[in-house]
Amino acid sequence: MNHLPLTEDTVTFGLLCLCLGFVFYTSSLKKGFWKKFYTVIPTLLMCYMLPAVLTSVGIISEESSNLYYIASRYLLPAALVLMTLSIDLKAIMNLGSKALIMFLTGTIGIIIGGPIAILIVSLFSPDTVGGSDFDAVWRGLTTIAGSWIGGGANQAAMLEVFQYNPKKFGDMVLIDIVIANIWMAIILLGIGKSDRIDKWLKADNSSIETLKAKVSAHTEKITRITSLYDYMIMLCLAFSAVGLAHFFGHHFSEFLENNFEVIRNKEKALSSLGSKFLWMVVFSTMVGIGLSFTKAKNFEGAGASKIGGMFIYILVATIGMKMDLSRFLENPGLIVVGLIWISIHAGLLILVAKLIKAPYFFLAVGSQANVGGAASAPVVAAEFHPSLTSVGILLAVLGYVVGTAGAYICGLLMEIAATV
Repeated sequence: MNHLPLTEDTVTFGLLCLCLGFVFYTSSLKKGFWKKFYTVIPTLLMCYMLPAVLTSVGIISEESSNLYYIASRYLLPAALVLMTLSIDLKAIMNLGSKALIMFLTGTIGIIIGGPIAILIVSLFSPDTVGGSDFDAVWRGLTTIAGSWIGGGANQAAMLEVFQYNPKKFGDMVLIDIVIANIWMAIILLGIGKSDRIDKWLKADNSSIETLKAKVSAHTEKITRITSLYDYMIMLCLAFSAVGLAHFFGHHFSEFLENNFEVIRNKEKALSSLGSKFLWMVVFSTMVGIGLSFTKAKNFEGAGASKIGGMFIYILVATIGMKMDLSRFLENPGLIVVGLIWISIHAGLLILVAKLIKAPYFFLAVGSQANVGGAASAPVVAAEFHPSLTSVGILLAVLGYVVGTAGAYICGLLMEIAATV
């Protein structure tokens, strides 16, 4: 009897933990094949790809699992608290304007990339980007623009605003997930070569290194043997903050939705600002920053960011579950549109990074703050160093703020491109 795919979350979670354990064990080996392997392939990318392989071959199913929801709603905010309680706000401010410039460059790349991709594909396959009325492909592509400048709430807003045929929305979700995950894999691959990339960009990453050194020195100074007391207090701080973040996030989003609606065609064009997930992330980050001004900061010496990192890797594994590699060629025409679109986004980021000599860190996090949002920007930032997590969070929050307006502008440009 065929029992695949596995649908019990307890079993699936066990497999994900097996994947994580396998990656960390093999990456710790100091000689032989695995040492050479991990000099090319980053650990984080493997933690992301192995669950994707399990999904692709039909062993596990993301569609029947609640693991991503649990990881993103429980473990992510807890990780944000634990990884920001030792934050140095002054040092982050000293990083300068390049982080913001690279983020806005990524946003512009998404806005102009969509209509350019439509124009290019229409030259050799007009039917791929055709359609009329509510079946028009450009309407569906606006939902991808919403997702790539902020996240799922912005995507839902664009679906409502441009009224794309809901029966065809699944195709757009597939393109969104496939292309975004391919791009994230490339971003992660670049982390392992960030020194060489920075050298090519002629980047000045001294401010980043100063922040990392300062946090590392503080951590070394307060490091101690962790006791059960430490673990229980960190558990208390992290998940009490998660509860508070959900409580205030839920009520604050409702307050905004009820009192500050911007209406277009009787739809909420700024509904992304009413996202409970957004404000949950914001409030959990605020709690972590608040704790950084108290003695709780010293729990970094007991491994607070390491526990947060463990939660992040579990989240990464659940994100990897979403990528079914076998579906890559289901809709080749729209896949081509997506690849051209993300290539324009990437190309513009590389060009501006080269011009202003921005470090790869700002390129990677600026891109993911747009395309990945709050679920992946902190993950990518933390892979460079735990002290940089908050940079990813702040930019991802900015992505939510500008997401709907940026996606709306992109939608109008795509309508023009589709009717030329």
